[in-house]
Amino acid sequence: MMLSVEQFLTLGAILFCIGLFGALTKRNIIIVLVSVELMLTAVNINLLTFARYGLTPSINGQIFTLFVMTIAAAEVAVGLAILIALYRNRNTSDVRDQDLMKW
Repeated sequence: MMLSVEQFLTLGAILFCIGLFGALTKRNIIIVLVSVELMLTAVNINLLTFARYGLTPSINGQIFTLFVMTIAAAEVAVGLAILIALYRNRNTSDVRDQDLMKW
C-alpha cells in the first residue's frame, strides 16, 4: 500500500500544529524544546515528501533534511546547556520565571 502526498502533508501539518501548540502554551522549558523538535520533524516530513513526490523529484529535499537535523541537534545542545545554567541559578524550569537577563 502506497501512501499519497496528501497523507504525508496532513501528517506534517498535524505534527507542526501540535508542536506549535506546545511551544506557545506550555510553561516547562523542556516541553517547549520538545515541541520545537516536533515542529522541525514536521518540516522534515514535508521536505522529504516534496523531494519524493514533487514536480521534479530530486535529492535536494533530503539534503535540506540533513541540514535541518544538524541544526536541530545543535539547538538541543545549546538549549539544554542554557536550561541547566538557568536551573542552577533560579532553581526552576518555568518559562515565566526566566524573563530577566540579569542573574
